[in-house]
Amino acid sequence: MNYYIVIPAHNEAQFIYRTLRSIAGQTLLPKKLIVVNDNSSDDTPVIVSEFTAKHSWAKMITNTAALPEHLPGGKVVRAFYKGLETLDNNYDFIVKMDADVILPPDYFATIADVFRKDNSVGIAGGLIYIAQDNRWVYEAIADKNHVRGPVKAYSRTCFEKIGGLKPAIGWDTVDTLLARFHGFKIHTIPNLKIRHLRPTGGSYTKKARLLQGQAMYTMRYGFLITFIASAKTAWRQKNITVLKHNLQGYLKGKRQKKPFLVTEEEGKFIRNHRWRGIRKKLGI
Repeated sequence: MNYYIVIPAHNEAQFIYRTLRSIAGQTLLPKKLIVVNDNSSDDTPVIVSEFTAKHSWAKMITNTAALPEHLPGGKVVRAFYKGLETLDNNYDFIVKMDADVILPPDYFATIADVFRKDNSVGIAGGLIYIAQDNRWVYEAIADKNHVRGPVKAYSRTCFEKIGGLKPAIGWDTVDTLLARFHGFKIHTIPNLKIRHLRPTGGSYTKKARLLQGQAMYTMRYGFLITFIASAKTAWRQKNITVLKHNLQGYLKGKRQKKPFLVTEEEGKFIRNHRWRGIRKKLGI
C-alpha cells in the first residue's frame, strides 16, 4: 500500500534525527515523507536537509508564516496542511506524525496490513510509551483504544469523509469522534510500541489548558461532560489546575460564542458517545 507521512517540526533538533532514522528503517517505506520546518530557530532544518539528501522519497519545506509560540492544536495542524498541499491523492493512507517519536521497524507494514484487511478501519496506530525510571512505560493520558496524535494514520476514505483535520486544539479528539460518526472503526495495535521522547503536556501552559477547555465547548461537549473529562485529566496529571483552566476556557468560549467545530447532529452523536463511555466505566 502507498502511504504518505507529514511531520510538522518546530525546534526539534534534539529528537528529529532519531525519528527520521526510525522511518528510514521501516520494512515498508513511505511513498513520500514531507517534513515541514515550522519556523525553527535551531538546527532542525540542517538535520532534515542532511536526511533528505540521502533519501529521494523525503522532502523538507519551510513554513515561514508560522507563529513562534509553541501551542498544541491549531499551529501543528496548519503546519501539517502546508505539507499536505505538496502531495497528491494517490495514497492509501496518510500519516500525521510528530518529530519526537521512535517507531519499531514493522510499524507501517503492520498499519498497512490493518487497512488492507478491513476497509471499515478509518484510523489506526500503536500505543505510546515514555521513559520512566530507566524503562519504557505506557503514557497513560488516554485510553488504549484511542490512536494518539503523535503518530496517527488515516485511510484516505476516512480522511476525506471527516473533512481532514480541524486547525484547533482538540483536533486529535474531534477527528476520532467524526470518524465514528461516519461509521469508521478506530484500531489500536498494542504490540506496536511507539517511544515518545518528550512526554505529552509537560510544557503545556495555562494558555494551552484554557484552549483545551475552549475546544470542549467547540466540540459541543456540554458543561457536565467537559467537567468529567477535565477532572479525569487533572487526576491523571495530578494537577488540579488542569480542571480549573479547562472549565475557565470552556466558559470563555461560550461567552465569546466561539464557532463550533462540529454540526448539531455531530455534536449530539459526540455527547451520546461520551455518555456511553462514562456509563460503561461506571458499570451502569
